[in-house]
Amino acid sequence: MKNIEKLLISPVTSILEALKIIDKGSVQIALVVDNEQRLIGTLTDGDIRRGILRGIDLNREVSLIMKSDPTVSYVDDSRDIIFSKMKHCHLKHIPVIDQHGRVVRLDLLDEIITSERCDNWVVLMAGGLGTRLGELTRDCPKPLLKVGSKPILEVILENFISNGFYRFIISVNYKAEMIIDYFGDGSKWGVEIVYVQETKRLGTAGALSLLPFVPDKPIIVMNGDLLTKINFQQLIDFHAETKASATMCVREYEFQVPYGVVKVDNFRLESIEEKPLQRFFISGGIYVISPDALQHIPSNTFYDMPTLFEKLLQSKAATSAFPIREYWIDIGRADDFERANIEYEEGIMVR
Repeated sequence: MKNIEKLLISPVTSILEALKIIDKGSVQIALVVDNEQRLIGTLTDGDIRRGILRGIDLNREVSLIMKSDPTVSYVDDSRDIIFSKMKHCHLKHIPVIDQHGRVVRLDLLDEIITSERCDNWVVLMAGGLGTRLGELTRDCPKPLLKVGSKPILEVILENFISNGFYRFIISVNYKAEMIIDYFGDGSKWGVEIVYVQETKRLGTAGALSLLPFVPDKPIIVMNGDLLTKINFQQLIDFHAETKASATMCVREYEFQVPYGVVKVDNFRLESIEEKPLQRFFISGGIYVISPDALQHIPSNTFYDMPTLFEKLLQSKAATSAFPIREYWIDIGRADDFERANIEYEEGIMVR
């Protein structure tokens, strides 16, 4: 990659500003350099998400979260050496520096080898009743309700396709035939779609016990009533980087207590905090599950994702949290559906 000037940032650049640079660029990395353009560190989307989980303010400088000892190549390295180093370290890009440590270019794996589609399976949960939407779902399953001109599930499908995914499993139950008739085998979109049929409610994880095969790679599991701009390839990469058996996408949720909160020790009043703002991470309804984690799911039994994660935690399996900072909406109620349509028309959710 020749034009790297837009990727160069100072160690005192704010994380928020670096985030804009990373999102605007096509390579998902920023290079942290000094005044002489010597490489100090690198910053990726994953570094920022880990910083968010640590509670670091996005207005702080990138030096707090950058990788200060990045893997590099040198201008004299051959193409084979660079490719070997990237393959060994599982890198998609590598800074190339000169003898003084100055950045010369950024080499991309996609420019060295032919880019391949992502062959991880995506499981879309589309079997819910959608009862909270009332009359809207009496004759139509929620995944087929239209946002703009397309059903919710089609918007989700096309978002995954734009991220390079082409293998899909759709879990169906309520009015399953309507969903199957609409999407068929996926050939309309140039992808592969197979179905698992729930004959009873199995929860957000139980349907995975019905998979017709054991996948050989981590699978993405997503509720069929979510709209988001997450880069799913970044999610898969994050799951691999953290060596997790299961990754849960999480969102930051704020709640303001409408009263003064009093701290008491026995009968002594210690402090009063007026209307404190509480911050939590909540589940975002999107997961990455490695094949080894699937064995914990009982066959054809109601089983929710939180239960699966609790089981994995008890067994000391590695789990991780991927913070969602992009657009996200859960279409659970009629007002959510109305909002999604407005935001779709305004182009907010369009990539």
